[in-house]
Amino acid sequence: MRFISYAQNNEDVLLWRALGHVRDGFYIDVGANDPVEHSVTKAFYDAGWRGINIEPLPAHIAAFDEQRPGDINLAVAAGSAAGTLTLYDVPAVRGWASPDKSVADLHRAEGHTVAELTVPVRTLADVCAEHVRGDVHFLKIDVEGFEGDVLRGMDFERWRPWVLVIEATQPNSRETNHASWEHLVTSRRYRYAWFDGLNRYYVAEEHAELLASFGIQPNVFDDYISHHLDKAWAANGEATAALQAQERELDAARTELHDMIQFAEALELEKQDALALAAQQRHELAQVQMWALDLEQRLTATLNSTSWKVTRPLRMAGALVQRVRRPGLARRLLTRVTKNQRLRRTLIPFLLRHPALNRRVAGMLQAVKGSLPHPVVNIDVPEELRGLPVSVRNVLTDLQRARKHTGG
Repeated sequence: MRFISYAQNNEDVLLWRALGHVRDGFYIDVGANDPVEHSVTKAFYDAGWRGINIEPLPAHIAAFDEQRPGDINLAVAAGSAAGTLTLYDVPAVRGWASPDKSVADLHRAEGHTVAELTVPVRTLADVCAEHVRGDVHFLKIDVEGFEGDVLRGMDFERWRPWVLVIEATQPNSRETNHASWEHLVTSRRYRYAWFDGLNRYYVAEEHAELLASFGIQPNVFDDYISHHLDKAWAANGEATAALQAQERELDAARTELHDMIQFAEALELEKQDALALAAQQRHELAQVQMWALDLEQRLTATLNSTSWKVTRPLRMAGALVQRVRRPGLARRLLTRVTKNQRLRRTLIPFLLRHPALNRRVAGMLQAVKGSLPHPVVNIDVPEELRGLPVSVRNVLTDLQRARKHTGG
């Protein structure tokens, strides 16, 4: 698995090269500063190690309390004796806080604002006595020129960190300052192992086999990347994934838009067809209205004309003729006449007085009746009246009887 380096100068890469085989190791970080940025211990914490973080600035230690709940986080300064000291902080540059007044004067000379605050001081020996219960696999010290005081407060006979990593240059400078404190280490049976341009590394004599892990700078064979690059790659991956998701959404939107356009075009065609049909219907309706208006005008003119008024009697006569010519008229008249007793009594004497008319009526009746059989009656009627229907002859018989009774 690729190692992710968080340290400012790849210090954690060298330490991992030497100590990566240790499981559940323990560290002490004096001047811890930040739980992630430029942290020598972050990669080890992520690998399951635990340790002590010493950082005097309250705001900085609060970040450790939040992000390193498995560590022991102490808001104190480490020094040669317990007590208090004045800490000179440069708020604009994280990690430049120092108890050394000369360092603060240098920062002021460079134009930086320096804040002074009083912080508690404990010795490393006292901290180890309270919190250390086994081996300390490495001790890192970065206190901006105050390294000698920190080393004087440590009991290297009782607690033997396997590896020491100590900042060895003046703050923000390539000028080394290890000559003032290195004897405090080498005199306690520690061997110099490596200088990386910022820190000097020392190995306890009882772990001299670790010296072989130092001697060359971090390189491609350590298979590491900086956490900044890792974050950039992760961000790039997230951005690529987000871009791909947006591309998929865009493709879907394009497809939907294409479908919507096609649907809109189809609707437009239907609309145009409907408008054309409506226009045609309006044109036809206008023609019908014009025809109806013309017909109405012509009818009105006809009804109001003199010829129409003069020919009214002729039209009425023609209508009467049409009614007379209707099929079945004669049959209907005959039926009415023969069924009406009063009409029969009036009609028969009239026919008897006019033989020629009687014969015509008889012929008409015979034509209407067709081939109906004539019932045998014993009525003595003249020959010219025998063509009459039985009902008519019955009426005639009744009249003859009446005349005999009255002597007529």
